[in-house]
Amino acid sequence: MKDPFDFKGKVVLVTGVARPGQIGHGVAKAFGEAGAKLVLADLNAVAVAERAREFAAAGMIAEPAAGDLTDPDVAAHAIEVAEKKFGRLDALINVAGGLTTYGPVDKATLKDFDREININIKIAFLMSRAAAPALTKTKGAIVNFSSLALFRPMAPMAIYSAAKAGVAALTWSLAKEWLGQVRVNAVAPTTVRTPDNVASMGDGKFLELEQLTNAVMFLASDASSAITGHVLPLAGPEL
Repeated sequence: MKDPFDFKGKVVLVTGVARPGQIGHGVAKAFGEAGAKLVLADLNAVAVAERAREFAAAGMIAEPAAGDLTDPDVAAHAIEVAEKKFGRLDALINVAGGLTTYGPVDKATLKDFDREININIKIAFLMSRAAAPALTKTKGAIVNFSSLALFRPMAPMAIYSAAKAGVAALTWSLAKEWLGQVRVNAVAPTTVRTPDNVASMGDGKFLELEQLTNAVMFLASDASSAITGHVLPLAGPEL
């Protein structure tokens, strides 16, 4: 039986990949090591080109697609890169997003709110909508990034929690809308061990990056072919 975690011949687009050691970089690397051809999408053109060269030097195949993914034309272009360079798209991994506003709501600005919503929900929406036709051809999968904050809301993270709840709702709705065409799931991780998180929080208890990448790859693989509309909590050390 074919190994469901063998991604040879598959094309995987990962967003939010520019920063070394961070989640998007780790996720993309894991898919590349499993044989996938990669499209790397990020706002930072210089950094995303560096990641593509890094992966190529390690024997992987990676193509950069730089630009502001909150722009629908840029989102569409990233999908075009996959189809023009590799002829297909099998999985979209919407890592781009994150926590940028931490503090009480009465101190947050409208700019803070808009930024958190845009980088989390808007990018996932635009990328998913743009990818749907290509993924329908391959019976492919989308994996979004929600957060454990969806299940365990914490203060002072109201805007972030709302944004990640929106990603979960988008996941559930798209799974229904595209049932039988594209599988749509999400992971909801607790805080992940990355260089930035260790630097800001100390070397405490974290979800390990490998634990996260294993879950993402499972939801993108044939092993989860019967699963859609699921948001998978990854509590790690909090269990």
